[in-house]
Amino acid sequence: MSRAFVFPGQGAQTIGMGKALADAYPEAQAIFNEVDEALGENLSKLIWEGDQETLTLTQNAQPALMATSLAAMKALDVEGVTVLRASCVAGHSLGEYSALAAAGAISVGDTARLLRTRGEAMQAAVPVGEGAMAAILGLDFAAVQEVAEAAAQGEVCQAANDNDPTQVVVSGSKAAVERAAEIAKEKGARRAVMLPVSAPFHCALMQPAADVMAEALANVEIKAPKVPVIANVRAAAVTDPDEIRKLLVEQVTGSVRWRESVVAMTASGVTEFWEIGAGKALSGMIRKIDRANGVRAVGTPEDVRAAVESLA
Repeated sequence: MSRAFVFPGQGAQTIGMGKALADAYPEAQAIFNEVDEALGENLSKLIWEGDQETLTLTQNAQPALMATSLAAMKALDVEGVTVLRASCVAGHSLGEYSALAAAGAISVGDTARLLRTRGEAMQAAVPVGEGAMAAILGLDFAAVQEVAEAAAQGEVCQAANDNDPTQVVVSGSKAAVERAAEIAKEKGARRAVMLPVSAPFHCALMQPAADVMAEALANVEIKAPKVPVIANVRAAAVTDPDEIRKLLVEQVTGSVRWRESVVAMTASGVTEFWEIGAGKALSGMIRKIDRANGVRAVGTPEDVRAAVESLA
């Protein structure tokens, strides 16, 4: 059985995530310590004892989710299940950084600093209230692309996340995204839900953040990953460090091609997906993409033990 390890993106963060892993595995605790040290602050205290609103700030949520994913990965590692037990790895948006760190392409400290920079740059790219995102439920990607084009009317409106066959997210200028939500309903969407996000991610308005990331990534060592990484913007495997660097910059303004990524992994022989870290959002999407996909969430010590036993 071929498996992929997949890593969640923003929205999965909850207070207390990863605490049980850190308590059960000193090696998982060491990941949180490493992230705290890299950022020069006690992010773990915020993750475990803080308030949800502060944790949800983009610059906190991104490194926090990565730390939790890598702590779960480290717990698996201790139990003898390394990243080499996966035929490939992938992550949703910021989760791509977790996937790269898990595959040994970027160090934990560098990943934490990159995600803090990415979070701050994405937040700063568009003044609060000027951008928006909406989830369109019940239309496919091609239909939502048409909706976004019709709604733009000279402003930015793009299909940003192709999550699964029933959910595509649009991103851009607030008025244009609101128009897209109305047009989508007229075209038969089941629902159009404005998302509680602080910035319009994965659209052209994020170009200032992409420029910041190009500079930040230029100064970071990236190695060839131990297993192929499925890149968001290409929905295909990459292993070349220079290519990885380039695609991480493109990812800031480009669409997250998650549905296509899962289809590509399945086509390559993957039959089982392990969601490593907080929540089960990706598991739900992966099931909707293909009911035949086996999914497993690995975010607690109990999940780790069950996952290890499944390989026995």
